[in-house]
Amino acid sequence: MKRTVLSIDCGTQSIRGMIFDETGEIVAKEKIIYDPPYVSPEVDWAEREALLYWKEMGLICKKLKEKFTEAFGGIMGISVTAQRDSCVLVDKNGEPIRKTILWMDKRKISDPRPFGLVYSLGMSAVGMKNTATNFSKSCPAHWIMENEKDVWEITHKYLMLSAFLNYKLTGKFIDSISGQTGHMPLDYKKQRWEKRWGLKARVFQIPSDKLYDIVPAGTVIGYLTKEASHLTGLPELLPVIASGSDKACETLGVGCVTEEIASVSLGSQATIETTAQRYYEVQPFIPPFPAMIPNKFNPEINVYRGFWMVSWFKNEFAFKEVQNAKDSGQAPEDLLNRGLRKIPPGSEGLMLQPFWGNELTRPESRGSIIGFKEGHTRSHIYRAIIEGIGYALKEGMYKIQQKSGIEIKKAAMSGGGAQSDEICQIMADILNCDTYRVQTEETSGLGAAISAFIGLGVYESFESAVDSMVHIKDIFSPDKKTSEIYLKLYEKGYSKIYRRLKPIYSVMEKIDYEDIDNS
Repeated sequence: MKRTVLSIDCGTQSIRGMIFDETGEIVAKEKIIYDPPYVSPEVDWAEREALLYWKEMGLICKKLKEKFTEAFGGIMGISVTAQRDSCVLVDKNGEPIRKTILWMDKRKISDPRPFGLVYSLGMSAVGMKNTATNFSKSCPAHWIMENEKDVWEITHKYLMLSAFLNYKLTGKFIDSISGQTGHMPLDYKKQRWEKRWGLKARVFQIPSDKLYDIVPAGTVIGYLTKEASHLTGLPELLPVIASGSDKACETLGVGCVTEEIASVSLGSQATIETTAQRYYEVQPFIPPFPAMIPNKFNPEINVYRGFWMVSWFKNEFAFKEVQNAKDSGQAPEDLLNRGLRKIPPGSEGLMLQPFWGNELTRPESRGSIIGFKEGHTRSHIYRAIIEGIGYALKEGMYKIQQKSGIEIKKAAMSGGGAQSDEICQIMADILNCDTYRVQTEETSGLGAAISAFIGLGVYESFESAVDSMVHIKDIFSPDKKTSEIYLKLYEKGYSKIYRRLKPIYSVMEKIDYEDIDNS
């Protein structure tokens, strides 16, 4: 009988529990879709009760136990991966004291936390001041310090969501190094918490006593408590193994272990990243996140809203497809994706730049769609969205290659968008390299399972585990003629849009729309 582990993937839209065997195959799976995924007490806020994630994890485990009793009884260990940059504040008893602030929350403080004169001068001298200011203003901890002082005063630990779930399983405040991303005072180069007077500690002013222990992925961080055993139905003292953030697990789960392979995530955030032995910043002062493989890095470019735009388009424009999907029992996205075949590459001159969210290095930017003519339809807009995300990822690929000096030869597709053959082919044509999918769409869960088997000693290294557990299923090769069309459109069109529209974006950013509404 093959050995098995349990992966919990706590995502933005749903939580999934998967039992993987040592060959990377899913033995059992359960999923709960959040309803709703978050609440917005104010415009641009995104919050959710932290204990909901914990209760849903327990429910997932009990469903697995009920439906797959034999497989559930053979689980050797558990590992949790979660959405990045979502924070949970707990008191001394480990109880959440406010809702989780999620990664897509865009609240900001008016002014950055004081950096100190020496740091301010130094950052200005190297051109880092604007980036540091944007990071400081958007840090959730800083917002709480200013707007919920009573909450901050009783905050014992400031946790990433994965650290909170690990605490609920083990009773210990501990997490993977690879799970610390976003607005946290991590020394990314040395992969440890920044010391008091370090630069990251000045940008993200979270006191060290409110942080927690961090260890390499593949480390046994504790054992299931009696309380956690009662909630989940798993045996007490079951080993809990550190994995990493969902993106880091996803990158490992598609077999991206070198700089010649890109991991392309077509999810709510679209990203392109590699796994590097060296530390380098693809964008100035934006560090590469810690990889799942200890002492390695994931240089990354992020398209903030990514395939969230597909949901936006579906809700705002695809009424016909949504109705037809209901009548036929299909998913609206399947109908939309099949419609991509009817529109030629380049969407007959329609082009989209997908800056629908908070671009850190281009904070004034907005989304744009240009090139409309009377013959364009909503199907053209949909294809332009997919192509626009592809162009942004191609821009990211170029930046990564320029910094690394290494050509990306193939790209692994994951996330919701990757389940479409049409989208995978468009990405192959735009990126002009083979794209592939592995044996499961649950690549974050697979990455967490790999980490679990490492921690349990089943595999000696992450590379050997990947060789045994990650299997390429589908390959999409670029069409030469189509790739030439996309290259011309990218070089002559897409790459020039932001620079040409930046002055207009800057003006639009300064207009007080609330005054207009109230006038």
